[in-house]
Amino acid sequence: MKTSQSNPAKDIIKAMGIVFGDIGTSPIYTLPIIFTLTSPTRENILGVLSLIFWTLIALVTIQYAWLAMSMSIRGEGGIIVLKEILVSILKKGRKIAFISFVGYIGVSLLLGDGVITPAISILSAVEGLRLIPGMNSISTNNIILITIAITVLLFAIQFKGTSKVAISFGPIMLLWFISLFLSGFFYLIHVPEIFLAFNPLHAFEFFFNNGFSGFFILSEVILCATGGEALYADMGHLGAKPIRQAWSFVFFALIINYFGQGAYIIEHHDTSQVLFKLVSTFSHFFYIPFLILTLIATIIASQAMISAVMALIFQGINLGIFPLMKIKYTSTELRSQIYIPAVNWLLLLAVIFIILIFRESSNLAAAYGLAVTATMFISSLFIVAILRNRKQYGKMSIAIVVLFITLTYLIAVTHKIPYGGYWSIIIASFTLMVMGLWIAGMTRMRKYLRSVSLDVFTESFKQIYETGNFIKGEALFFTRNLESVSPYILHCMFRTGILYEKNVLVSVENTDQPYGVNLDRYEEVSPGLFVARILYGYMEVPDLPKLFKEWQFNEKAIFYGSEEIKTDKLFFKLFIVLKKIAPNWVSYFDFPYNKLHGVVTRIEI
Repeated sequence: MKTSQSNPAKDIIKAMGIVFGDIGTSPIYTLPIIFTLTSPTRENILGVLSLIFWTLIALVTIQYAWLAMSMSIRGEGGIIVLKEILVSILKKGRKIAFISFVGYIGVSLLLGDGVITPAISILSAVEGLRLIPGMNSISTNNIILITIAITVLLFAIQFKGTSKVAISFGPIMLLWFISLFLSGFFYLIHVPEIFLAFNPLHAFEFFFNNGFSGFFILSEVILCATGGEALYADMGHLGAKPIRQAWSFVFFALIINYFGQGAYIIEHHDTSQVLFKLVSTFSHFFYIPFLILTLIATIIASQAMISAVMALIFQGINLGIFPLMKIKYTSTELRSQIYIPAVNWLLLLAVIFIILIFRESSNLAAAYGLAVTATMFISSLFIVAILRNRKQYGKMSIAIVVLFITLTYLIAVTHKIPYGGYWSIIIASFTLMVMGLWIAGMTRMRKYLRSVSLDVFTESFKQIYETGNFIKGEALFFTRNLESVSPYILHCMFRTGILYEKNVLVSVENTDQPYGVNLDRYEEVSPGLFVARILYGYMEVPDLPKLFKEWQFNEKAIFYGSEEIKTDKLFFKLFIVLKKIAPNWVSYFDFPYNKLHGVVTRIEI
C-alpha cells in the first residue's frame, strides 16, 4: 500500500514507463510481419485490423485490465498470485498439486519471455539505424555489438529501481504514444473506410477467405498483445488504478496507429517498414527524430519485461518456490519495487546469449510469442476457475469466451516451435527445473527438520533447566517465528546441552511499512527462557548489534541454524548446490564474528 499522497498524472506517466513499453512498441513490427505471410488486399487488411482490435479488447482489456486486476494479494498481481488465490479456495487434494504445477509452468514461460523480449526489442530497433541515410551498409556484427552495448547499459541502471527508471522513461513513452496517435490519425483520415474494421465480421471473413493458412496468421497477430501480461504482473509497482487509466490512453493510441498503418497499406500497397514510412509521409523533418525515439522506446519495452520478471521472482521467493536471494528495496511507497542483483545479471547473460544465437530480429520473430501466449492461456484458465469457485457466473461466462480465444491463439502459435520457438521451451524448462529442485529439496528438508510449537518446547525446556546444568550468561537463538521453534535449537539445547542461564528466542521479521525498527515483544515465558520479536521496515537494514545494546541485551553468544545435507541421489545433489549458493539470512546483518555461532544440523535426504 502507498504511504504518501500520490499524484494521479505522475502515476499514469510512471505506468507508461514501467508497464507499457513492450505492448507499446508492437506497431513497429506487427503489420509488416503479418503481411509477409498474407496478401495485403483490402479484405485482408480489414480482417487483420479487426483481429488486432478485438484481440486487444479480449486479451488485454478484459482479461488483464478488468478480470485479473480485480484479483490480488496485498496489492500484488501476476500468475503466481492467481495460483495462490485458486489454491486458497480449493480443498486439499490432487487439484491443488495440478494447479500448482500448471502455475509453475506459467511462471517459467513468462521468465522465458523475459529473455526473448529485450533481445528482439533492442535488436529490431538498432537494425532500424540502417534506414538513416549513410548507414544502410552497417554490418550485422556492428548491429550486434551496438545491441549488446545498449543491453548492458540498460541492465546496469536497474539498481536505481523501477520507480527512478520510470521517472525518465515515463515522459519518453508519453511522447511515443502521442507520436503513434498523430502519425496514425494523419493517415486515417485519408481512408475513412478503414473504420469498417471495428466490425468483428471482417475477422471471420478473413478466416473464411484464407482458410487454414489464415488460422496460423494468428501466431503473428498475437504480437500486438505481447506485453499485455505486464499490466497485471507489474500491478504491485504502482497499483491497479494508474495502470488502468494509462491503458485507456495507450489502447486508443495503438488502435489509431494500427488503423493508420492499414490505411497507408490500402493506399500505397507497401507493407515494409510501414510505421516509419507513415511518419515520413506525415513529415520528412520528423523522420530521424522518430527513428531515435523508436530506439529509445524499444529499450523501454525491455524495461517493462525486466520489471515484470523482478516482481515475479520476488513473489516466488516469498512463497518459497525460488531460492533466497539478496533483495534491494528501492521505494518508500511500494514494497514490491525491488532490485535483485542475481536475477538482473543472469537475465543480462541470457539476453546476450539469445542475441548472439539469433543475430537478426527476423530470426527472433519465429521464437517470439509462444511463451507469452501460453502464459495468457494459463492465466485465463485460472481466472475462470477462480470465478467459478466464487460463483461469479456473469464474469465467468465472459472469462470462458476469453479462455477459448487464448486457446485458439495458443494452438496457432505452436507452429513456431521448430523455427525458434523451442528456445522459449528450453529457457522455461531450465527455470522449471530450478523451481522443482528447490521445492522438492526444501519439502524433503522440512520432513527431517520438524519445528515444534513454543508450548511443547517450553515444557521440555523447564525439565532441562531445572537441573541447574547451564552456562552463566545470556545467549540469543534465532528462530523463524515465535509460534514454532526451529529444529536446530532443540538439537543445540537438548542433545548437545548448550543451555545458558538466560536464553532468548529471537524472531526478526519485516513489515509492509518502509521504515521503523522496534522490539515488538519481549517477555519471559519460563524461568531462563525469553522470547523477543523484532519488526523492521522493508527499507531498513537494521544494525542489530547496536540495537541489542540499546535494548539491554547482554548476549554472550548468538546462535543460528544451518544444514549440512547428504544424499546419494543426483537430483538432490543439484539441490545442495542451489542451497549453498543461496545466502543465509544471517548474512544480511553485521554480527560480531566472535559471538556468532552457526549450529549445523546434518541430515540425509
